Amino acid sequence: MKNILRILISFMLLPVTAQDGLKMPVANTIKILEDDSQKEIILKAAHVVPNPAQLEALKDGYIAFVHFGPNTFTKKEWGTGMEDPKVFNLQNLDTDQWCLAMKKAGMKKVIFTAKHHDGFVLWQSRYTDHGIMSSPFKGGKGDVLKELSESCRKYGLKLGVYLSPADLYQIENPDGLYGNLSEYTERTIPRPIDGRPFKNKTTFKFKVDDYNEYFLNQLFELLTEYGPIHEVWFDGAHPKRKGGQIYNYTAWKELIHSLAPEAVIFGKEDIRWGGNESGNTRKTEWNVIPYEGDPDTMSVFGDITGDSIGMRSQLYNAKYLHYQPAEINTSIREGWFYRDDETQQTRNADDVFDIYERAVGGNAIFLLNIPPNREGLFPAEDVAVLEEVGERIEETYSNDLFKNATYDQAFFDDNLETFMLLKDDETAVTMETGEPVTINRLLVQEAVATHGERVEGHALDAWLNGSWQEVAKSTNIGFKRILRFPEVTSDKFRLRILSSRYWPAIAKISAHYYKERPPQLEIIRDSEGMVKISAKKDEFTWKRDPEQIPSEENVKITYCIGDGTPVKTYKKPFLLKEGTVKAVAVQDDVKGSTTVETFGLLKNTWKIHADSFAGENRAELAIDANPHTFWLSQAKPTPHYLEIDLGQKRTLSGFSYTPKASENNSMIEKGVIKISENGKKWKQLESFEFGNLINDPTTREHHFKQKVNTRFVRLEVTRIAGDGETASAAEIDLYSD
Repeated sequence: MKNILRILISFMLLPVTAQDGLKMPVANTIKILEDDSQKEIILKAAHVVPNPAQLEALKDGYIAFVHFGPNTFTKKEWGTGMEDPKVFNLQNLDTDQWCLAMKKAGMKKVIFTAKHHDGFVLWQSRYTDHGIMSSPFKGGKGDVLKELSESCRKYGLKLGVYLSPADLYQIENPDGLYGNLSEYTERTIPRPIDGRPFKNKTTFKFKVDDYNEYFLNQLFELLTEYGPIHEVWFDGAHPKRKGGQIYNYTAWKELIHSLAPEAVIFGKEDIRWGGNESGNTRKTEWNVIPYEGDPDTMSVFGDITGDSIGMRSQLYNAKYLHYQPAEINTSIREGWFYRDDETQQTRNADDVFDIYERAVGGNAIFLLNIPPNREGLFPAEDVAVLEEVGERIEETYSNDLFKNATYDQAFFDDNLETFMLLKDDETAVTMETGEPVTINRLLVQEAVATHGERVEGHALDAWLNGSWQEVAKSTNIGFKRILRFPEVTSDKFRLRILSSRYWPAIAKISAHYYKERPPQLEIIRDSEGMVKISAKKDEFTWKRDPEQIPSEENVKITYCIGDGTPVKTYKKPFLLKEGTVKAVAVQDDVKGSTTVETFGLLKNTWKIHADSFAGENRAELAIDANPHTFWLSQAKPTPHYLEIDLGQKRTLSGFSYTPKASENNSMIEKGVIKISENGKKWKQLESFEFGNLINDPTTREHHFKQKVNTRFVRLEVTRIAGDGETASAAEIDLYSD
């Protein structure tokens, strides 16, 4: 029958209730007993479920981060806390523009950096003057968070707040409250302020010190005057500690749960970090994870940066099993804060859509940062990417090619509490269409709210040439799994469950078609200056999954140098001494995303003049135009340094540092640049600082205040990220423009 889908399943089609197939009550956290067998532990894992707020966070799926503050104006990743509030010289603000762009992208929630590590607040707090109230914005009367909350209501977006536990202003200020060794006494939250009463008359009593009181007072403001708040984001970063300061997470949690019961808490028991800030995802992301202590007491979990954190073998030694979804957080631009439109690279739509499918389609949440510029707007390039990604999501996932069923089954509605339970040896669901359909995406969901995560392996088969052929295979499913595979046309498909922890409860199966775009491009230049442009095939960095690179058949590559004219057709490598190359792939009259690469001065005349010797990882590897090799210094002597002889005097405008991601204990966080006429007598030119390298090991640039003319350059290290003892560099580049 035309456009009719029939479901052939290997079990009886009987109504299923939420309790069918449960060997024990479900819970958000289940304790492991000392005498539990491995089989009993896995059965318990199959009955761990999300709480209502976690389930809503998973349904939101694709959400926004907005980093904004003094760093936007100083062009730093991490502020010092001692910035004059006047640097926040915001003249205009359009939060409607932000929310419209997020809405068009398909996002459901935005988390705003109300206070970053610098301690500068972006709302009219009663408890500090270090913030927007001391800035030029609207004569000190402005309130960015208030304007954003109003725009969120206008466009139907949920609002979350990022309130940094670390506070460099309170640390560096002589009268600061952070780590001041104050006595723990009973305090009333909120502390009354003359002339600034609260409409919400609820009060709390906590035994806390000065800094925790300060933090709780500000939390109270955010949760009662800008809500409803749906997520509170606690960053785990500690740029500097003082006085043995301890955060009273238990008190913070009580306040949040009382004032914002719909909110999830990031960084503790509700939502966890995905383990990196580059957009990478695990092949298997379990949300049922092992805990060493009771999550309800804000206990910490183990390592969350490994390849997997919820496999069977990792559950056996747990004291508790707890449901805690991962957020895959990364930025649409290199770095969390806006710097400029010239040197700060922006992800293209291919990258963002790819991460969306891997994160949202990999049992996680995708948190994408969009930093506003100094005009109070999302940059036009970023908005264009957001809109295109939104169009791709709508075009692909709004059309279910399995939607027309002979009878209304659980797979074809959006109610995750209706499902099909596969009992005992029942391991397959067969879908047959009345006529062939072409698909390259399959979306599968388990009934996690009532039955937890159970499937450990599954595969998709298509009936081709008279037999079943496997077209895709993966591990767990959880809340949502998107299988991606080369397009296949058939009138019969089969989902096979390969392994599971207990009877799987499949709530949704849908099929989709994504129209592939031309491949992304990679632009590289060798040590002699020859530039090659080709389809990107490198390992994952902050770009897309290498397994999802489209075919290169019938691909035409066009490129330009500098300002965009003239546009040429790429045929073979060409010589480039310095400059920016922009390239686009065109395939079947479809234009791909633009790839941009800026190259510094040619290195074919450079030599290493001196360095803190490293043995096999010699200093020449930092200037060999190959980012896969790297210099690594010895632990001693210090300071670590690298001296480059350019071969002749050159005019320099800045430099870039490419860290080696695998050497995260040797990344150069701070240093000085020195110059010399003869390589003997050195003059300090400038100091530099690169923040957040370990979590975001991307190329960083430093632009000199004034151009200089020199032959010898010395990079001298003053601080290694993570207090490491060695220094490394994959590449050092110098620029003249």
